[in-house]
Amino acid sequence: MSHDTGHPHIVFEMDLSHQEARRRAEVVAALGADWDPIEVMRGEEAAYDLLYSGLDSAQRETYDMLVAAGVLPGRKAGRAAD
Repeated sequence: MSHDTGHPHIVFEMDLSHQEARRRAEVVAALGADWDPIEVMRGEEAAYDLLYSGLDSAQRETYDMLVAAGVLPGRKAGRAAD
């Protein structure tokens, strides 16, 4: 729906790239010097492995269905984290 009031449109743009870069720098600084992103990723992989281990046949079927539908990532050997 458009209402033409006869007034020209005013374009308003705001470049937030500087603020986003500053925000990201603050996040990294808050993580601290001892933060190890590789170790964090290994921990996440181990948690996922534990979460999906020991599934019974019905749970495995549901898991496989969710992987096939793209809802969950597959947990197969050869993935990037291996």
